[in-house]
Amino acid sequence: MTIRGPGLRPAVFLDRDGVLNEPTLIGNRPHPPADTEGLLLTVGAKEACQRLRKAGLLLVVVTNQPDVARGKQTAAGVDQINVALRRQIELDAIFVCPHDDADRCACRKPRPGMLLEAARLLGIDLAQSVMVGDRWRDVEAGRNAGCATVLVQRHYDETPPGPVDLVVGALAEAVPWILHRTTSHTGRRTVPLLTDFRVKIFADGADEDGIAELAANPLIKGFTTNPTLMRAAGVADYEAFARRVLARVPHRPISFEVFADDFREMARQARRIASWGDSVYVKIPVSDTRGVFTGELLRELAAEGIRLNVTALLTVEQVRCVTDCLADGVSSYVSVFAGRVADTGRDPIPLMCQALAVMAPCPHLELIWASPREILNVVQADEIGCHIITVTHDLLKKLPLIGRDLSEFSLETVRMFHRDAAAADFAL
Repeated sequence: MTIRGPGLRPAVFLDRDGVLNEPTLIGNRPHPPADTEGLLLTVGAKEACQRLRKAGLLLVVVTNQPDVARGKQTAAGVDQINVALRRQIELDAIFVCPHDDADRCACRKPRPGMLLEAARLLGIDLAQSVMVGDRWRDVEAGRNAGCATVLVQRHYDETPPGPVDLVVGALAEAVPWILHRTTSHTGRRTVPLLTDFRVKIFADGADEDGIAELAANPLIKGFTTNPTLMRAAGVADYEAFARRVLARVPHRPISFEVFADDFREMARQARRIASWGDSVYVKIPVSDTRGVFTGELLRELAAEGIRLNVTALLTVEQVRCVTDCLADGVSSYVSVFAGRVADTGRDPIPLMCQALAVMAPCPHLELIWASPREILNVVQADEIGCHIITVTHDLLKKLPLIGRDLSEFSLETVRMFHRDAAAADFAL
């Protein structure tokens, strides 16, 4: 086993067969390749590892190889496969457990021995590390070592894993979540300049003058609104308002929502809204008020070339269904209300990462991080590669605070308290 220079930093622990390379399935149970000729990397594994290494993370393979103890494979044969693997993927270390269940060793997953040994030798911070595996043993080993866990779901015929932090279809899908977790939890996050953000900021509101003012800001790439915001702004004539806004902001994408609850009337309204201009996206809710999925309507409108913004999604399953409906359509948005997910006490980032992975085969679709609750959400959306984030006019006022020097900000806060106390003429 070759080990590179140790460092006190997080690691990504990777199971081998099923995560980095394709397993051999016998009766829907995974088995390792018999030799180097049977070694086939999983789709996207090499590129995923490159991204993780570029971020400064250690990559450590921890693999059970009980066929050695069972006499079905030799230690030399396992080493040959590992050497072949490292020719294709740059890894920091590979730890192998050659024992069987009956050996009761400390290293066979779900026991955490290999992870603990790697932490000792490489100086790994287990609490900030992630274990990625395709079997319940991998998940339990990660939990037993104190790591976050990712399950590559392959639907094997075996015991399902216990609690897991993230479920994905392949290692590549987990990369944004892993990068977010390891950089944010270790304090190594570097907040980019506003001009360096990749995520597109859309202003979310219904104040006509405010929209026109924000249109002069090159950071604002588009606009969204909805009936709730329009009602709060006192809009009385929906179409007249929309046409005035489009006249003042003619060349940036803007979304207007249908408000009917009957699918036929939704379709009529959608076609009328789409006719207002080439920059218009029609917002369609993911279901009607009874919870009936709007899928057939989405397919119908997408087939007509109407650009949609499917709204009010809160689950990965909804993203899958909507993506399927829009797969053959034109440029459209999928709005996941991450802020509402957070309101329920759940971390929205795993959900948003999975949504990106689901939508990845459809480059004409863009994911919207909807209903953010704080400016940090803009940074988070950018970090995971989300395409768009909608930000209310009030929250947009805080954009200039991104990247502010914290010592300066502290002094400014002290001065504010002092100034306000003096202005109030307080006395004790």
